[in-house]
Amino acid sequence: MRIEDMNWAMVAETLRTEDRCVLPLGCTEQHATLSLATDTHLAARVAAEAADGLGVPVFPALPYGVTPSFTAYPGTVSLRVGTYLALLDDLLSGLYGQGFRRILIVNGHGGNSPGQGWLGEWLARHPDARVQWHNWWNAPRTWAAVQATDELASHASWMENFPWTRLEGVTAPEERKPMVDVAALRQLPPALVRERLGDGNYGGLHRRPDREMQRIWQEAVAETRALLQGGWA
Repeated sequence: MRIEDMNWAMVAETLRTEDRCVLPLGCTEQHATLSLATDTHLAARVAAEAADGLGVPVFPALPYGVTPSFTAYPGTVSLRVGTYLALLDDLLSGLYGQGFRRILIVNGHGGNSPGQGWLGEWLARHPDARVQWHNWWNAPRTWAAVQATDELASHASWMENFPWTRLEGVTAPEERKPMVDVAALRQLPPALVRERLGDGNYGGLHRRPDREMQRIWQEAVAETRALLQGGWA
């Protein structure tokens, strides 16, 4: 039920009996040796797999987010917070105007968190709507699976290294990086962030075995699906 696989008449027919939809949020930013679209790929994929077979439309992932600290890395694109909130307002209001009343936001980027705080304002203006904001990668069940695999897990490390975020011909380093001081990093301008951080991995291995990653992924999909089926107030 991905929107790109539907036409308008199919959506109109779906809205006769279904008021749920899924909106994935991503970002375009450095992820060490991984794709710049890692956050977007992961949010879109977990959303699509979680909704598979439920008859719930999944909209294309928003590929840009809030990531000013990484703008010294070529290819990173950041939106201003005000721009981002205005964009979310337009997207949610547009979905509401179409007839969707239960919207699951599957967020793939921590920098998009201002949207979660703002969401209450939108809900106050749309009291008959229900919106869940789901940070899929650190939701309770998924994060527990990550920690059970390797406690040193961070941005651009092994925990984001899936077959669909890797780049052909790019080999990940074997080193296990020490964790960067994230609080100190947040005080720095983009050029110094790049200087301090190096390749972009916050800390930990760059890659773990695919069998371990598949277990984590299955938990993430199941946790997201549970919200879509029964997480509504």
